[in-house]
Amino acid sequence: MPLSQTQKKQFRKIAHQLKPVILIGDKGLSDNVNKEINRALEDHELIKIKMRAGDREAKKADVAAICTEHQAELIQQVGNMAIFYRSAKKPNPKLSEILKFSQS
Repeated sequence: MPLSQTQKKQFRKIAHQLKPVILIGDKGLSDNVNKEINRALEDHELIKIKMRAGDREAKKADVAAICTEHQAELIQQVGNMAIFYRSAKKPNPKLSEILKFSQS
């Protein structure tokens, strides 16, 4: 289900304060990086990823791969940072950035 522009705007507001949870190096997406992305999306729902890929095309390919492989939605990409969202099956109120924000 695609997110509305209002939801994306709210998620960008929440993610502004977040630090990157995942760092993707020059080697790109490995199995271990994909496992960590999956775990982070399941725990936090909204994550920020820093990519150190060499050029724009490599970053675009990594972003597309993350979206398709993890059924995540790209909220925003600026430079080396990208924000992704995927709703958790059972959100943990202590870990979910969305639930933390709605409680404050």
